[in-house]
Amino acid sequence: MLPIGSLAEAAAELATTFRGQLLCPTDAGYEDARKVHNGLVDKRPALIAQCFGVADVVAALDLTRRLGLEVAVRGGGHNVAGRATIDGGVVIDLSLMKGIHVDPLRRTVWAQGGATWGELNRETQLHGLAVTGGVVSSTGIAGLTLGGGIGWLMGKYGLALDNLLAVELVTADGKVLQASREQEPELFWALRGGGGNFGVATGFEYALHPVGPTVTGGPIVHPIERARDLLEFFRDRTRALPDEHTLFASLTHTPDGSGVPVAAMVTCHCGPLEDAEAAMRPLKQFAVPLFDAVGPMPYTQLNGMLDANYPKGALNYWKSNFLSELSDAAIDTMIDCFARCPTPKGQLLIEHFHGALTRVDVSETAFPHRREGYNFLVLSQWMQPADTEACVAWARETSEKMRPFFAAGRYVNYLDDDEAGDSVAAAYGPNYRRLQQVKARYDQANFFRMNQNIRPLP
Repeated sequence: MLPIGSLAEAAAELATTFRGQLLCPTDAGYEDARKVHNGLVDKRPALIAQCFGVADVVAALDLTRRLGLEVAVRGGGHNVAGRATIDGGVVIDLSLMKGIHVDPLRRTVWAQGGATWGELNRETQLHGLAVTGGVVSSTGIAGLTLGGGIGWLMGKYGLALDNLLAVELVTADGKVLQASREQEPELFWALRGGGGNFGVATGFEYALHPVGPTVTGGPIVHPIERARDLLEFFRDRTRALPDEHTLFASLTHTPDGSGVPVAAMVTCHCGPLEDAEAAMRPLKQFAVPLFDAVGPMPYTQLNGMLDANYPKGALNYWKSNFLSELSDAAIDTMIDCFARCPTPKGQLLIEHFHGALTRVDVSETAFPHRREGYNFLVLSQWMQPADTEACVAWARETSEKMRPFFAAGRYVNYLDDDEAGDSVAAAYGPNYRRLQQVKARYDQANFFRMNQNIRPLP
């Protein structure tokens, strides 16, 4: 703790060398800077340190330790549980750190921790290269990668974390480390799935792959009355998808705000266009859709095609779990639960896992979910605070009704903030104890705990 002086005085002293911006609650720009993507999260940090470089991060962490305050780290700010901000503590905000460098000869890209997937893809696609990123382009690369990295290319090229070559990390004591297979290999293992538990990830190096610039994808939307047939068709198609083909299904609403419920499939094929056309043919021939937007498009467009469905400031409450199987009973339960959805922005989403990501051993990275199958997400989203009680209750009730169909695994990036029991231990399964050991080595005091927290072994 600082023996003398206030936070304002300490921040003023730091500001003499700080290259970014320091925002206190009375400063212009603070109100906008404190907001994260999920409008349900309403926290007021004592200080927001918008860092411009790694030295700013080190200095802000030093100030936080000296003041004895808690810390949160913000990359893109999309985390649904709101772990990118904190009441009364310091937010290390990386949103100004957006440097990106592509090496087309080595097929690699280095990006700072404040970059989003839309920004990264824009640079890599200049060279016809890409790495698995999120399905919403405004998502930050940092949080998505550290927790997993589901995206349109994962069947062919694995998760975002499977493509990591190195991570630059600032630890709790202010050391700047390079973690890779050769340097700090145990830390590198933990960073591939272990989230923000080990420090501030200020830079990422990824392997890139030939993708696009044109791929085939988009949504196909059907009347809700066809939901059972569509989900059964989805189940049948996903039993034998090529690696290049990713297919998700959803019970959702039309995006025009009318609240019309629909059943939909969303897809991407990153292989040759003639192969993609053949792969998409059965989807296009399934019944008569209300809307079919599947076709060739730039990969950058496909990566942002769902952005409007997830606006910043919308209120979100999620529940998720992997399914043991997509059984007839599970399908019936989904349809029954979705009929009770109280918000035109709510949906039930089924993400199919297959291909390259399933050919990684459970112990090779901290991310343990390597079986082919389905991840189920209750995505309750609404715009008016008056609807919060009903929308949260629907998500909880739907999750409970689906519980008989749940497998053991959970995706850590989808965990909300009020999970019962030790949901983090459940998310990491057989890798949790090893993660605790790495946590104890690099952050024994659990300084970085505003995350899906891994408790260090004593």
